[in-house]
Amino acid sequence: MSDENGKDVIFEVTEDHLNTGMRGIPVGTCRTSFVDPKKGVHYCGYPVGDLADMDPEDIIFLLYEKRLPNRQESQDFRHELTQRAERLPTGALRVLESLTPGSGHPMDWLSIGIQALGVAETTGDVRADGLNLIARTPELMATIFRLRGGRGAPDVASEPERGMVENFVHLLGAEVEADQMIRALRVFLVLHMDHGGGNLSTFTGKAVASGWASLYASMASAMNALSGPLHGRANQSCLEFVQRIGTDNEKEVEAFVRQELAARRPIYGFGHAVLRAEDPRAAAQFKLGEEICPDDNNFKVIKTLREVAPRVLGENPKISNPNANVDIASGTLLNAVGFHKPEYYTTFFGWARVAGISAQILDERNARGGRGTPIYRPKYIAADPTVRRLE
Repeated sequence: MSDENGKDVIFEVTEDHLNTGMRGIPVGTCRTSFVDPKKGVHYCGYPVGDLADMDPEDIIFLLYEKRLPNRQESQDFRHELTQRAERLPTGALRVLESLTPGSGHPMDWLSIGIQALGVAETTGDVRADGLNLIARTPELMATIFRLRGGRGAPDVASEPERGMVENFVHLLGAEVEADQMIRALRVFLVLHMDHGGGNLSTFTGKAVASGWASLYASMASAMNALSGPLHGRANQSCLEFVQRIGTDNEKEVEAFVRQELAARRPIYGFGHAVLRAEDPRAAAQFKLGEEICPDDNNFKVIKTLREVAPRVLGENPKISNPNANVDIASGTLLNAVGFHKPEYYTTFFGWARVAGISAQILDERNARGGRGTPIYRPKYIAADPTVRRLE
């Protein structure tokens, strides 16, 4: 294998690597994105911070085609997504109406909804199925929000020509100022679309797809992986953590952080498995927050936390990255623009990842001259190879 500079690297798997969740063990290549320890996530070579203000549709094109679209390609791609959204099979989401409002976690509903879309129409063409799912997810998301909240299915017609985020807000029937909600969601989607190939949800989706399961079955599996508290629910936990702090007073914030550390509780919104500097996605969200909610109480808290926590965490030499990550601000921004139920935040994360994971599944299905990546089958070593006999 080669490192980021193209130099050959020999990786030896030792006993110390066993039972570590395969952390850091190379298993494949990824064409859509990579994470630089200092500069953060890059989509097809572009730093994600440079892409934050672009249209989500253009970033989806980038992940699928490995290049940014020109003006005509951008328009054509939006038209393609609009047509795919308009062809959503009638009644495809009706299964969600049979669920009890407020039951389960919203991520359960998202997984069920993706499976329902696959049952209604699966072409077997990974690219077509991926783009169909991307195009139809805004309506799926709005349907989940409304049905789970006891408001019934969307009571206005879908208008995908508005744009993905704009159509979601339209279908949601938002009673708050829609412009800020749209602005926050557009940036959120772009920043969360992809994150290399080895995170749990992406790896799970690709592993299921490697058995030639449908795109929908693979993506539902990825969403189930994302739903766990150690993965996609971090933004939910982070806002709840910020709300517990409740003050932007520097001394009080520092005292709170030290108290949490003493109690062996996590400091949400800080640290990263690969990064060794502040996550550029966090910086992009703080910039956005200054534009749309500078006076929001929670935003004031995280601004102080951004300064205090790295200093306190940095006192521990075992902490390799005490800096802010993408989750520090995302929940605060979503709350500020009208999404006041943190349990829904992971569904936005899932919505974004549909693009990156489906693009990676497509890449792996096309690998080896169209034969596809072999089915994932990591080797497990018998912990106790002793052969026993019944008496």
